[in-house]
Formats: sequence, structure tokens, C-alpha cells
Amino acid sequence: MKAVLFTQRVEIVERYNERRDCIDQRIVEFLRCCGYLPVPVSNNKFLLYDMVDFIKPSGIILTGGNSLVKYGGNAPERDETDKKLIEIAIEQNIPLYGFCRGMQSILDYFGNSLINVKNHVAVRHMIGNDLEKYEVNSYHNQGCIDLKDGEGLEVVYRSNDGVIEMVKHRIKPIIGTMWHPEREEKFADKDIIRVKNLIG
Repeated sequence: MKAVLFTQRVEIVERYNERRDCIDQRIVEFLRCCGYLPVPVSNNKFLLYDMVDFIKPSGIILTGGNSLVKYGGNAPERDETDKKLIEIAIEQNIPLYGFCRGMQSILDYFGNSLINVKNHVAVRHMIGNDLEKYEVNSYHNQGCIDLKDGEGLEVVYRSNDGVIEMVKHRIKPIIGTMWHPEREEKFADKDIIRVKNLIG
């Protein structure tokens, strides 16, 4: 079974003065349904190269939760973890998939800006391109409208209001989606196939 690393969100528990890494169990279940052994990553950038060297993952997943610090988030250690994992994925040509916050980290890494968007939290909406359209969930306050030229990313899908909902890298095995595959009541075949096509 192929191992896949996945990131965790940061929860701040003030009562105990703790910063906790945690994850929705549905993410683990989604990756299992894709056929992978899910391995959680701590938000400690100093461990990441050792983890990758030891586990030799077939893929890396940047999950949702926590806004980027520059857009009001309070988990700088998560920003550092995502950035370092993107660097490692590019250096070692490891397939990388980011969803929601994970896609925002990819966008930011490649020099793209986010803006506040309306009507994208706890709703379902249509996305698409000239060839196809379908419905996805949406749980994000920030989004991207235009990609920076020459940085390698291209738009795959947009929502009807112009927000970019999926990107891919022109050369590297990197994709991002703004929807959460794990939050579908029944995991979507499209999402499973997309991840399996990326990671193998």
C-alpha cells in the first residue's frame, strides 16, 4: 500500500495553553478509499525532510482549515509546514494535492493573491469550464480571481462568480481544489479518480 502524507489543522486550546494538531477523520477515510495509507504530518517544519526521507511517500496532501496568516489566520506553524512541503514536493517531484486551505497555500506559494469572497461558506455551487460543469461543496472565505502569469499554474475550473475552484501546474504533478472531497456525504468518484490519477 502506498503511503501518503497529509497535513493537520491547528486548534488552539486556551484553557490548557496548548496548540494541537488535529484532523477530520473523514480525510483519513477518503484517502483510504483512494487506496492509500494515510500518514499525518505534525506542524513542525524541522521534521519534514526526515519524514519524507523515512516514509518515502507516494504523495502529499495539504488539507483544509486555518486561514493563511497574511489573511487573518493564527497558525504560522501551519503556513511554514505547507510551504516546506510544497518545496519538498517540487524538489523531489512528489505528487501534491491541496484542497481548500491547501489550494490557497499552493496559490500563495506561486505568487498569487487571495481576496475575500461572498457566498462560498457552507454552500453548494456549480463549477466548470467550457467542457463540463458540476456541483461541489464550498467552505472558504478567501479565493483567487486571477493567476499570476508565468508561475506555472493554470485554471481548470471556476465558479459562476469567477472564483478559481481548481488549478493544476503545467509541468509538476500539483493540483488544487477549493472544495473538500472528504465533506461529501458519499465520496465523489470524480474526486477519488482525480487523486488516484495524480498519485498513482
